[in-house]
Amino acid sequence: MNNQTEELIKKIVSGIRYLVRAVYSDASKMSKQFGLTGPQHMVLRNLYQQGQMSSAQLSRKLHVTPSNITGIIDRLESKGLATRIQKKGDRRVHLISLTPSGTDLSKNLPDPIERKLISGLANLAPEQVQNLEGSIHQILKLIDVQTGNDYALEFFQVEPLDDEEHSTS
Repeated sequence: MNNQTEELIKKIVSGIRYLVRAVYSDASKMSKQFGLTGPQHMVLRNLYQQGQMSSAQLSRKLHVTPSNITGIIDRLESKGLATRIQKKGDRRVHLISLTPSGTDLSKNLPDPIERKLISGLANLAPEQVQNLEGSIHQILKLIDVQTGNDYALEFFQVEPLDDEEHSTS
C-alpha cells in the first residue's frame, strides 16, 4: 500500500469515528434535553407523523425486536407520552397512540441527525447518492455487517418536509 492510499484510509476511518461520535452526541443531547433515548424519539416521531399503530408495526418500521419495542413503549407509557389502546374488533391487538403530552412533545422535538442527513442527501445529484450508497454498503461488508437492500430507507421513514417544518428546524 502506498502512502497516499494509507492516508486516505486513515481519513475514512477517522471520518467514520467522527460520524459515530456525532450520532452519539446527538442522542446524548436528546436524552439530556428531553429525557428520551434515540429509539423512544423515533417511536414518538413515527406515531406523530403516521398516527397510531401496533407494536408489531413499530417494531418492523424501526428494525427493533418485538421485546425491545415493548420495553420502549412501556417507558413511554410510564412517562405519560404514549398509551396502548385495545383495537376494536380484535382484543389481541393494542394500538400505540400518543397522549396529549406525547403529541405536544413530538411537535417540539428537534430533527434527529438521521433526518438532517436524509434531507442533505436529497439535495445531492442522484449519481452522488448512488455512489455514497455503494460506498456505505462496501464499508458495511468490510466490517461484516449483514444488511438487506432496504437497510437504510425503511428505518428512517422520512416524510417530505413542508415549509413550516423547514423554517422551525
